[in-house]
Amino acid sequence: MLDIRLIRKDPEKVRKNIERRHKVVYLENFDKLVSVDLEQRKKQSELDAKRAEHNKLTRKIAELKKSAQPTEEIEKQAALLANEVSKLELELERLSQERERLLKLIPNLLDDAVPDGLDETQNRVVKVVGEPPKFSFQPKSHIELINELDLADLERAAKISGSRFYFLKNELVLLDLAVLRFALDKLVEKGFTPIFPPEMMRREPYEGVTPLADFEDTMYKIQDDDLFLIATSEHPLVAMHMDETFEPDELPKKYAGISVNFRREAGAHGKDTKGIFRVHNFNKVEQVIFCKPEDSSKYLFELLNNAEEIFQALEIPYRVVEICSGDISPKNARQFDIEAWLPAQQTYREVVSTSNCTSYQAVSLRIKYRLKRGSPEKDYVHTLNSTAVATPRALVAILENHQREDGSVRIPSALVPYMGGKKEIVAKKLNTK
Repeated sequence: MLDIRLIRKDPEKVRKNIERRHKVVYLENFDKLVSVDLEQRKKQSELDAKRAEHNKLTRKIAELKKSAQPTEEIEKQAALLANEVSKLELELERLSQERERLLKLIPNLLDDAVPDGLDETQNRVVKVVGEPPKFSFQPKSHIELINELDLADLERAAKISGSRFYFLKNELVLLDLAVLRFALDKLVEKGFTPIFPPEMMRREPYEGVTPLADFEDTMYKIQDDDLFLIATSEHPLVAMHMDETFEPDELPKKYAGISVNFRREAGAHGKDTKGIFRVHNFNKVEQVIFCKPEDSSKYLFELLNNAEEIFQALEIPYRVVEICSGDISPKNARQFDIEAWLPAQQTYREVVSTSNCTSYQAVSLRIKYRLKRGSPEKDYVHTLNSTAVATPRALVAILENHQREDGSVRIPSALVPYMGGKKEIVAKKLNTK
């Protein structure tokens, strides 16, 4: 969330930035927040004055008792003040809770470089890399390929789990693991620390990494427990440093998280209902960086470049898109997506999201750094995240872009060492028993 001090310093500047997101509800919540914060500070002043007055009366009563003078009238005044203090304390607690609730509904401040736009149709294409393959035959969809090559079983998965679940089989299991390990190795070479995070989180830290009001419908809640299945390893990796303060020479922190991720896809009704492009659980390697505020802009492009290198190595044509002000996630100050070319759909589809969250997550989770080693002066760190690669979306792109006329699929050369030297996936006789 935003630092309330930033809002108090220049509420009009913050409001104008929020206006760029083109969502009335954000402005309504912001105006309520400003009003509640003003009321809270006014009540706090009243409380401080009445506490001081009550303390003064208490000292006066003690003095009168020492000299054996009557105190009945002053004790009545003190009792009335104590009652008023109690009422104000309750009111302040209510206002404080309301302020915190509203703060969590206010989006991050947008970077000045974010293009203005109402929705995803106005996202800006930054560059296009690679030429879409030109086939001498009608390319098949990944759905056809996984059926013909016996690489997945969606029907039996639906039988036991419902829609958007899958059994991966045969070479596609190995390819999934190969993609993940290839991406992880690339990041480790670049100085990232590999981490297997917890795949469940409590509500409090989860609310620190993402506004649950916007995200909760997409998440799985564990019944009777204060736990949610993670939607991305970004969330536990950022929350792992909750309530911590870094020394300046400990930054940046670079993590490569690998995890199974779970999403309800409640808002995706009717989209990608067939195949394995949009599913309820998937594997992903995620990049996360903690850094000083002045360094976050350069690290945003470092994360994006890492993801681009992975898709270039997988020989997938793609484009980079900068997300406009009306489509960007509420926690992000700036965001780029990578969209891979899918021949069967004849379009580009999102496979990577790269974001600078500035201090938004750090404020909620109270993650700071010292301006100088040992100094009492502190500031909030900036956090950044990016997909390195997510399966099965990367698998969909590989299958469709590297298919051959005979129905086989070429394995990208970068993955061959991770596939035990296997260079292609060919049709096999299906065992229907």
